[in-house]
Amino acid sequence: MSTQYRVQNPVTDEVIETFDSATDAEVEAALAKAAAAYRDWSTRPIAERAAIVARVGELFKERKDELAAIAAEEMGKFLSEAADEAEFSGDIIGYYAEHGEEFTKDQEIPTFSEGKAVIRRLPIGPLLGIMPWNFPYYQIARFAGPNLVLGNTIILKDAEICPRSALAVQQIMDDAGVPEGVYTNLFATHDQIATIIADPRIQGVSLTGSERAGSIVGAQAGQNLKKAVLELGGSDPYILLDTDDVPAAAKLAWTTRMYNTGQACNSNKRMIIMEDIYDEFVAELEKLARAAVKSTPDNEVEGAYSAMSSRAAAEGLREQLDRAVAAGGNLRVGGELADAGAYLSPAVITDIPVGSDIYYEEFFGPVATVYKVTSDEEALELANNTQFGLGGTVFSQDTERAAAISRRLECGMANVNTPAGEGAELPFGGVKRSGFGRELGPLGMDEFVNKQLYYVEK
Repeated sequence: MSTQYRVQNPVTDEVIETFDSATDAEVEAALAKAAAAYRDWSTRPIAERAAIVARVGELFKERKDELAAIAAEEMGKFLSEAADEAEFSGDIIGYYAEHGEEFTKDQEIPTFSEGKAVIRRLPIGPLLGIMPWNFPYYQIARFAGPNLVLGNTIILKDAEICPRSALAVQQIMDDAGVPEGVYTNLFATHDQIATIIADPRIQGVSLTGSERAGSIVGAQAGQNLKKAVLELGGSDPYILLDTDDVPAAAKLAWTTRMYNTGQACNSNKRMIIMEDIYDEFVAELEKLARAAVKSTPDNEVEGAYSAMSSRAAAEGLREQLDRAVAAGGNLRVGGELADAGAYLSPAVITDIPVGSDIYYEEFFGPVATVYKVTSDEEALELANNTQFGLGGTVFSQDTERAAAISRRLECGMANVNTPAGEGAELPFGGVKRSGFGRELGPLGMDEFVNKQLYYVEK
């Protein structure tokens, strides 16, 4: 058997443990169990499913410290951030357990005939989830929570570098009483993923990951006429029109960008700053970058930064910075690759030429990219000059001024005077090359659903 799943500590680059990929027989067994389990799970009362799923959410919270330790070793996440993620995952799952019946209730619609017309929201069958490493619990929770309550069954393919996280989630499902086959973790290969998507028992696929992965999976889903939800990359604009406290504004922008060592899809990857505060803002960022302290996941001191997810990720980001400088960018501070491990010192870069190839790329790591603008219209034009469309935010002491720009942002999530609106109840997703479909909130339970017309003639 080939071995691609592994725990490789990014702090030391040491391979701690390896796992064999699934055999083709194990893939077939997972498909058969998911299909068989669906026949029972989907016919249970939704309140019964919700009660089991509620216990899943409780276990995420009860085991948050154990889950945090796993994520810290696998991908370098600070323990506090990982524990918060596990707790938030529990909240998300609990949200759907509590509100799932409301979100799926029959919806009567007016009809011009004598009959009665109702839209029923029903499950559609076994689903495939392909999840990333950067939020190994949260990403699973927002896919599994609504779909398990709805009555779908799930085969979950997690990222190759977080197998222990995946197994810990499977254990939670088992311990909560989720029946066998309703949720199955599978260490599948890329070839096996294609086989699973093509299998007639699978009715949909959800992927969170890179633009490249999304294009491949989206094509496979389309070829096989399967419903897909894709949450891909982002190059979110973070517009600062004015402020009466530049240092505080810079610190908020910086801490937002450095969260999860900059490895978040909807992070503020392009800071767009009005010219009268630009120089002071950049100087504050440089000060924060120079004060950054290389640390480890268990030592979150002031200004600490941890390792990125892998040495390859750190080297790839450094290569992007090199290309940005070659194109005319000014790397003001940071971006230094450590001799060992997956550390790249937090960086501030300005003057990347708008329209250059590197301008359109996503910097997935601890890099603050800053642009200067002279007007609201210029800020809006720059914000929308991207192939991505995940989130965006506008800051101003004049809320309506910020709102006017936010209404014209070409993105799935527009925010005013906050880095992002986040909560189990708030939908998440994008447009353009950031993908399609929504997770979280009521919309997160309205994707993999049969919106069946039920019509009765009087």
